[in-house]
Amino acid sequence: MKDLLGLMGKAKEMQAKFQSMQEEIATLEATGQAGGGLVNVTLTGKFEMKVLKIDPSLFKEDEVEILEDLILAAHNDAKVKVEQIMQEKTKALTAGLPLPPGMKLPF
Repeated sequence: MKDLLGLMGKAKEMQAKFQSMQEEIATLEATGQAGGGLVNVTLTGKFEMKVLKIDPSLFKEDEVEILEDLILAAHNDAKVKVEQIMQEKTKALTAGLPLPPGMKLPF
């Protein structure tokens, strides 16, 4: 019975830590770039695009497709960075927990 109470206490503690981590992740930002820095995209921890910067040299009518590709590439770069930060924070929080391989948190 004592073990069960201890386990429940740890679960509540872990839940509070996850809540805190989610709040922290929501405030983080990551900037991705493409075209050697000609296009920059900043995403929040919720993958919302917060900033889009485009070098004025790309505003040419015949290069619209290139610009579109660079925006997508910068967005994807920023998304990967946000995901890496989230993964590092989750890994640090769950260190020492006996979780099955491949299990992702939060559930």
